[in-house]
Amino acid sequence: MSARGGRQALRLLILVAIVAVVLYPLIWMLGTSVKSPAEIVNNVGLLPRRFSPGNYADGWTNFDIGFGRFFLNSALVSLLTVIGNALSCLLAAYALGRLRFRLRRVWFTVMIGTLLLPGHVLIVPQYILFRSLGLVGGDWPYLPLLIPHFLATEAFFVFLMVQFMRGIPRELDEAAKIDGASPYGVFRHVILPLSRPALVTTAIFSFIWTWNDFFRQLVFLSRLEDYTVPVALTLFIDSTSQSAVGPMFAMSVLSLLPVFLFFLAFQRMLVEGINTSGLKG
Repeated sequence: MSARGGRQALRLLILVAIVAVVLYPLIWMLGTSVKSPAEIVNNVGLLPRRFSPGNYADGWTNFDIGFGRFFLNSALVSLLTVIGNALSCLLAAYALGRLRFRLRRVWFTVMIGTLLLPGHVLIVPQYILFRSLGLVGGDWPYLPLLIPHFLATEAFFVFLMVQFMRGIPRELDEAAKIDGASPYGVFRHVILPLSRPALVTTAIFSFIWTWNDFFRQLVFLSRLEDYTVPVALTLFIDSTSQSAVGPMFAMSVLSLLPVFLFFLAFQRMLVEGINTSGLKG
């Protein structure tokens, strides 16, 4: 074997080892989801000695409310969050990145500064604010989770889109203005079509982060029928040690499927968007 072939084999071996380390927890969780309660305690290996798929049926009907209700709640919150972040952050980024107005750099600096604030610091004043407005535990329990996303409070996505828009040649804006386009027309016909990769990236991370969010949903949701999947998974752990570990792992496996499918679909759109909308300055 030549030196080049040896290096390639070594790289392949390293990649296989990394993949094995990354996939090990997922494979272990999948194997545990089809183990019997006794085997979960006694068998810590990847594969079950005896296949027990009943954990999925038990987990789906373990509560008075079917687990499908929690999936619908998570899907509703995640999809509305995607819409809110995409619309509000795109508009804010267009204003900060393409328009000229006083104190524009100051507001952009303030927005970047909010990235230094951890979410756990903001959750207390947010809870007090929404509770004073009567939005916590009301007829629309998801409003405290959704309203901030429709107000461009996700500084990371605004920054992402601003940086992307700065790469779009301003000559396109000037050409559109010469043709009589207003700032809204420039946004609709120039910036919006070319911002597809940034929008798709925002949609992917918004969906994944919201679907996996636990802390905020635990704080604002108090009724069982309003729980999302991450919060509902904690119900399998009982303080009296009567824990349904097998059904919990089964539902955890199912909870990964929407994230995987969403990322898979939008990843293809992201690659296509980058390939078809590449620009030269």
